[in-house]
Amino acid sequence: MDTWFTAVAIAEMAIAAILVVRLARGPSVGDRIVAVNAMCTQCAIVVILFSVISGRSVSLDVAIWLASFSYLGALVWARYLERGLK
Repeated sequence: MDTWFTAVAIAEMAIAAILVVRLARGPSVGDRIVAVNAMCTQCAIVVILFSVISGRSVSLDVAIWLASFSYLGALVWARYLERGLK
């Protein structure tokens, strides 16, 4: 079972690495914000899987904070871009 969780965690990090390319090549600021938000979500999933593998529930709090601040950051940037485009 741990091998499966480890394989999924490695796959999630590979997806995050692909998103780095999207972050670098994004044609607009909005695309880059979506890429950063997706990367943070992928990293939160990896932290959750690490928590399951290691058997420590403290990491779950870190994953929840990471995901919630990523979402909040995306909202703040969207609001900023919305005001700046008017």
